[in-house]
Amino acid sequence: MKRINVVGTSGSGKSHFSSRLAAKLGVPYIEMDAVFWLPNWQHLELEDFIATLKPLLEQESWVLDGNQSKTNSFKWQYVDTIVWLDYGFWHTFKQMLFRSVKRAYTKEEVWPGTGNKESFRRNFFSSDSVVLWMLSNYWKTRKKYAKLFNSPATQAINCIRLSSPRQAEAFLANTIAD
Repeated sequence: MKRINVVGTSGSGKSHFSSRLAAKLGVPYIEMDAVFWLPNWQHLELEDFIATLKPLLEQESWVLDGNQSKTNSFKWQYVDTIVWLDYGFWHTFKQMLFRSVKRAYTKEEVWPGTGNKESFRRNFFSSDSVVLWMLSNYWKTRKKYAKLFNSPATQAINCIRLSSPRQAEAFLANTIAD
């Protein structure tokens, strides 16, 4: 495992898990959302996003955190392992709620240098709500990855499905740097 993409539904804990895995392996951690999002909640267009990711993915090893399905055919040229955090709905929903309240309360910047901060209004009473996004996409995302893990597109990639935080902790505990 040298080039790992951690995927999962919104709120599954991809960033937390990915940063811990990267630290354990002693490799760079790449958060796709930190690359994608610009100040004022603007984002890179797909071509610019891929151009920005390319030099990062050409490194010898890394842990990449994020879905961004439009980049799959590009990023998976580099990936040797996909780790899918496939936690149950209620666990994921609880994590999403906790994170959304915490970020809205603390007003911490979500991605350094962007100035993007979450608020109660944005998180709970807006069409840009991350909670609404999770609720709208949870089942679609799970279905998409279940299908993908059994498709020819991922046959040459080591696909690991972790269906509980306990499995994720065991995976981290048993992962050894090369």
